[in-house]
Amino acid sequence: MLLQLANELGMMIRPHLYEFALIIMATLLVIYGNEINQVVRRQVSHWHFIFRTLVFVLVCAFGYGLLLIWLTPWLSSWLHSIPLRYLAVSCIAILLLLGVIAERKRQL
Repeated sequence: MLLQLANELGMMIRPHLYEFALIIMATLLVIYGNEINQVVRRQVSHWHFIFRTLVFVLVCAFGYGLLLIWLTPWLSSWLHSIPLRYLAVSCIAILLLLGVIAERKRQL
């Protein structure tokens, strides 16, 4: 009974794994984006204002976008490798873990 319910929930979730992977990646970028920006800021702090601004735009617009585009399919394929009976529990656990990380980093 419980295994059947887990399989049915997994079958409901499986078609949406790419979107779920996108949610995970976007959330991680929001949580850790400040640290990435601080590293970049330290590297370019002595540069001229125009170049610092250009680097910031490149990192935020293209860097984060590329990370999202490149890593989401990889994460989606990894999520597809989770057995169906564990998929729903795994997705819930991942979301809870992201919430705990966000709370510890004072993002909530």
